[in-house]
Amino acid sequence: MTLYAQNIDACFAATIGESGLTDDHLAPFTKRADMALGQLRQAHADRSMPHLNIVEETADIDALRPHAAQFRAECSDVLVLGTGGSSLGGATLCQLTQDSAAPQLHFLANVDPLTFERLFAGLNPASTGIIAISKSGGTAETLAQLLAVLKWRGTANTPVIAISEPGARPLRQLAAHFDFPCLDHDPLLGGRFSVFSTGILPGLIAGIDVDGLRAGACAARDQALSAAAGDSAPALGAAVNCAFMTALNNRQAVLMPYLDQLDRFGKWYRQLWAESLGKKGHGSTPIDALGTVDQHSQLQLYLDGPKDKIFTIITGRHQGYGPTIDITGLTAPLPQDLAYLAGRTMGDLMAAEQQATIDSLIAGGRPVRVISVDRLTADCLGALFMHFTLETIIAADLLAIDAFDQPAVEDAKIRTRAYLTNMD
Repeated sequence: MTLYAQNIDACFAATIGESGLTDDHLAPFTKRADMALGQLRQAHADRSMPHLNIVEETADIDALRPHAAQFRAECSDVLVLGTGGSSLGGATLCQLTQDSAAPQLHFLANVDPLTFERLFAGLNPASTGIIAISKSGGTAETLAQLLAVLKWRGTANTPVIAISEPGARPLRQLAAHFDFPCLDHDPLLGGRFSVFSTGILPGLIAGIDVDGLRAGACAARDQALSAAAGDSAPALGAAVNCAFMTALNNRQAVLMPYLDQLDRFGKWYRQLWAESLGKKGHGSTPIDALGTVDQHSQLQLYLDGPKDKIFTIITGRHQGYGPTIDITGLTAPLPQDLAYLAGRTMGDLMAAEQQATIDSLIAGGRPVRVISVDRLTADCLGALFMHFTLETIIAADLLAIDAFDQPAVEDAKIRTRAYLTNMD
């Protein structure tokens, strides 16, 4: 089952000139990527990396279904509290659905007080459910959000659930104090890698096909791990990115989907790539963009600014879809800048713009990887999540860094606590 296709032809000098890679640039990375794939195959076999195995599980989904049913039956709105990976994966997943029977899910990743004031003013606590997610159980933002929401909620009896790793955790202590359940977060599954875990409950509430999500991820994983690096899309993507970083000093990676449903996917990718690879002077800066919107804000820079970026364009099959642009009844003769739209669908315009952007970047000597999907279904999204998860893990291996820690972030957390302690 092939749910997406990757084309890297426009990353090479033969296509884009001196700003592209040569076979000599890429060969050392594909060789090392083969070794990384071997390690991942072993990790999958011995179940030492839950990122690979969780997509095979069904028992955890079945255990969450009654909770999801309760939220759907009793709530008009559900607040999903959490930041970073605890929020981005679920928020991305929930962009898939338009289930009219589902409650409205609000993913609250920040602690801007005005956001909460406006939210509280517009919602009814008697019909609002709460999900609080923090792997560590001690994330300051999530704890502050939860305490504020519980106070606003008062004596309402709608469902509240927390998710945290086992042990003596502040979030678990709050759950015990307020008498609501706290579900287990796998301690070996880092927050930014947890979409197939923490995204499941919000997905079920929203009416997403979470079984299909995991099936698509399984298919992408199996295809990636069963091939050599040159034929494994995530391994090849990692090798290309690392070759650009080291050989050509391209230190910015733009992800630009031409599907509105992948808007938040760009932000999920941004955290995954930045927090996993940005260590010891390594990494590239991920930039999330959205076609066609950012053709009108960023494309000038992309085409005429520094040649320090690699572009990943995710395309959809848009041609022929959407409303037809009807200009009948307008006074003839029609303006030239309107006539070319006549009889076209909105999808035709999107298809033309995504291809035009790709062609313009290539003509400008910019390296472009194209990932194409047919229709963005749950299984397709699962495959994309798995692709970029594997690509990131393999890239970290190629750069000889640990993909799963974030040591520099701790300094800011320590400073935050100190500022709060000493604040007047």
